[in-house]
Amino acid sequence: MARQKLYKFAANAKAKNVLEAGKPLFETIKGNWHTFFENSSPIVLELACGRGEYTTGLAQVYPDKNFIGIDIKGDRIWKGSTFAQENNLQNVAFLRTLIHDLEKFFAEDEVSEIWLVHPDPRPKKKDAKRRLTHPRFLDSYRKIVKNEGILHLKTDNTGLYEYSLEVLKTQKIENLVQTADLYESPLYDLHHGITTRYEKQFTKEGHKIKYLQCRLLK
Repeated sequence: MARQKLYKFAANAKAKNVLEAGKPLFETIKGNWHTFFENSSPIVLELACGRGEYTTGLAQVYPDKNFIGIDIKGDRIWKGSTFAQENNLQNVAFLRTLIHDLEKFFAEDEVSEIWLVHPDPRPKKKDAKRRLTHPRFLDSYRKIVKNEGILHLKTDNTGLYEYSLEVLKTQKIENLVQTADLYESPLYDLHHGITTRYEKQFTKEGHKIKYLQCRLLK
């Protein structure tokens, strides 16, 4: 296992589509993502992206957008990075960092959309501040997304889904749409059949997939 991780870390160090500590662009990328992608297409983030199933999946559906998967786990990022390279996805990148450091890597109005796909629900009350839909994270998202930038949440966890809806009631948002059963909702078309490894596991266990989308206002 350790040998496999070392191999993946070495591959990430060479990969042009992975930005991590030690690479020159890691320190200077803020405000320069369109230069990195060599286009002016909208930038979409998948936070806590894991293996990057959504990052790469959406990139194939929307070649006119740029997708960045963000995670602290380098061995997970390696999977998405490798897939993107093997499939010549030029509109995909991965950033290895903590989510609460987003403002170090993205300038104001640099991002158009943010996806939260099966994030850790952090069910303990004492961990509420670590939930990716906590107000402190929403404040951070609002600083880097354009006005009316889109926020997506997809989760199997009822507690996180209901918590997120309650939090959003206190936020400056518009056009909130939601479903507690995505697979039976017209909103499912927004996902183009893309599923993560965890989602396949959750649905097999009988869990309903929840989804919400809204626009964040400045």
